[in-house]
Amino acid sequence: MDEDGNGGAVPDGRAGEAGFSLVELLVVLAIIGMIATMVTPQVLGYLGRAKGETARIQVKNIAQAVELYSLDLGGYPSPEQGLQALVQPTGPGWRGPYVRDARGLLDPWGHPYLYRAPGLGTAPYEVYSLGSDGKVGGTGDSADVASN
Repeated sequence: MDEDGNGGAVPDGRAGEAGFSLVELLVVLAIIGMIATMVTPQVLGYLGRAKGETARIQVKNIAQAVELYSLDLGGYPSPEQGLQALVQPTGPGWRGPYVRDARGLLDPWGHPYLYRAPGLGTAPYEVYSLGSDGKVGGTGDSADVASN
């Protein structure tokens, strides 16, 4: 017998009722799974929009760095120099780096930002990303992001 004198028996005759049954656990897991399938697309949508917005901000920052480069050297980087001219010395008057490090020249999807001079239309240059798919055009987070 135990200290309480009942020989280890469960009070009130509820033997085997402690804890959760397998069925209860499976129901809870099924509910969690259904919630996850409803929430996951929303979260991924927010992530895609956040990367697109980050790309827009970074393109503007890189375009400002190109303008600073132009003020210091009297012209925009050539197409051959590209955006690397912002992190590597290109001649007398260079006061860079104009971008903290070369990793700042990668878009949120890991592709390098692109540069063309002259830009489209009357723009002297253009900094752009091809979006998540790396192809011209697209919609959503696959859309191109350009400085002009």
